Amino acid sequence: MTGAVLEAVLAELAALEDPNVRAANQKRGDDHGVNLARLREIAKRLKTQQELALELWAAGGTAARLLAVLICRPKEFGPDELDTMLRQSGAPKLQDWLVNYVVRKSPHAETLRLAWMADPDERVASAGWELTADRVARKPDGLDLPGLLDTIEAKMKDAPGRLQWSMNTTLARIGIEHAPLRSRALDIGQRLGVLKDYPTPPNCTSPYAPAWINEMVSRQQRA
Repeated sequence: MTGAVLEAVLAELAALEDPNVRAANQKRGDDHGVNLARLREIAKRLKTQQELALELWAAGGTAARLLAVLICRPKEFGPDELDTMLRQSGAPKLQDWLVNYVVRKSPHAETLRLAWMADPDERVASAGWELTADRVARKPDGLDLPGLLDTIEAKMKDAPGRLQWSMNTTLARIGIEHAPLRSRALDIGQRLGVLKDYPTPPNCTSPYAPAWINEMVSRQQRA
């Protein structure tokens, strides 16, 4: 039964392929041409279907795997499965969705966070730092925040793209959420200058950590 459904869904995704969307996505390193709003509409219609999600992932293709992420049951994956899926998720958007929509909800998230942060693969390590940034904001108990700042201070400047971005996110989260460490986080961000010149559209918050920290703290104080 799922085989027929799989073929129908893959055909639907193929029909949604838009060269303009693909061209825009390619500028961000993503390799699919399906509008994400349309993709979410399909997921809403299909609802949760773990078997179909597994088949979509196995079929390959970023659009199919993005849809798989939206309809799967995160708690049904084992740690080895999630590790394999992460290493297969080359597109930045796919890795982002996998980490935030699946791994973060998994009972294995903390085990994977620690393992991935130490991984020599930049993409895998960046996923570990994304999970760390999430923990800094939501469940910081047990984290060595000063130790994280030490690592960021020593390694973020020369870290490759994705890893640098994730470390910078962690730096900003520490500065935003933990007032006693805010001045140090600001100092590290200012001295390293990472993403200082990142092009930021009007009315959007810059990813440059000092600007990001100050903007979010200002919003908290106005609330």
